[in-house]
Amino acid sequence: MAKLLPPERMQIRHAAAADLPHIVDIYNAAVPGRLATADTEAVSVASRIAWFRDHDAARHPLWVAAQDLEVFGWLSFSPFSTRPAYRITAEISLYVAAAHHRCGIGQALLSQAIENAPGLGLRRLLGLIFDHNQASLRLFECAGFERWGLMPQVSELDGVERDVAILGRKVP
Repeated sequence: MAKLLPPERMQIRHAAAADLPHIVDIYNAAVPGRLATADTEAVSVASRIAWFRDHDAARHPLWVAAQDLEVFGWLSFSPFSTRPAYRITAEISLYVAAAHHRCGIGQALLSQAIENAPGLGLRRLLGLIFDHNQASLRLFECAGFERWGLMPQVSELDGVERDVAILGRKVP
């Protein structure tokens, strides 16, 4: 494993096809913890190819935080809705490799997302976060996101019904 650079020296760039296996590995590592994803089984690289291609760098990018060839985390913008009136709003998904939690990677990715949102034609950003995922809630709240709503018991993980918090932020 490469020595981790401080977040301000880490490269955040558009994801390349070669990054997809790393993106999937980071995502799959989050599945067993039941904190960050509603998937209950690991996904395959093949199953994520269409998702990867749907991320247009000009409108809904997919970025990785990397140093040399190692990917430590990723962030994606996804349409909130396909209806035209919602084009100013995107949902953010953010995952960091477990070995690099609390190193500033999530904060660096989220800061870049906020800074670049206006250039993508976005004025509102959303995070849909399990209400029991306190670390992610704190990360988004520290980045200026506010609780805009709660969807009670909309998911079930291992027999436990879970709430999903809606965090939102206006961007300049």
